[in-house]
Amino acid sequence: MLAMLPLWYVAFLFSLTCHEAAHALVAKWGGDLTAYHAGQVTLNPLPHIQREFWGTVIVPLISYLIGRGAMLGWGSAPFDPYWEQRYPKRAAWMALAGPAANMILVLVSAILMHIGLLTGFFQGMQYVGFTSIIEGTDLAGGVAAFLSILFSLNLMLGLFNLFPVPPLDGNTAIALILPDKLNDKFREFTRQPMLQMFGVLIAWVLIEPIFRPAWSAAVLLLVYPASLGGR
Repeated sequence: MLAMLPLWYVAFLFSLTCHEAAHALVAKWGGDLTAYHAGQVTLNPLPHIQREFWGTVIVPLISYLIGRGAMLGWGSAPFDPYWEQRYPKRAAWMALAGPAANMILVLVSAILMHIGLLTGFFQGMQYVGFTSIIEGTDLAGGVAAFLSILFSLNLMLGLFNLFPVPPLDGNTAIALILPDKLNDKFREFTRQPMLQMFGVLIAWVLIEPIFRPAWSAAVLLLVYPASLGGR
């Protein structure tokens, strides 16, 4: 387990950095420069670590050691609440940018798996557990493990953050389908601290039964066909 810790942490920190940088970039495009001025429109992980040291360093490492292979944590991109109130649709797109970045990383890792399988760099499918999709030896084995982690981790992050409960991104994204006046009341109601804690618990309970079939479907659709072509 400890041998996989560096790969897990690099994949986690890279994924989280892309997620938060996407929030910051789309907020900038929408007219809110708060995260931009905080230096978070970047794939450099240091500004994100400085903002959320516990969520990006301490908690992920502890959760991995305690959870025997699962890494949890969080980041954040600052935004102007008055900008969100004035432009709820722009804020909704800003919120969706984070999960979208995770799903792009799922596709990128799947494409790289395809290339590795079709060229013979990887030995084939392993399909054991949520982070053992492809296999190889020596250097190929390390790359295969990293891509498998990147694939599964970003699928998990993307799905988890899309739950329409506070304080997750899906909660803000609801503004795309709600009338502005109703969304104002919804936003005010869901910003209560106790409700946000309850929302995280709900998402945590629901993510496992949703993630398992989603992961299996994603592997079968995005990765498995390449293993057939590589034979």
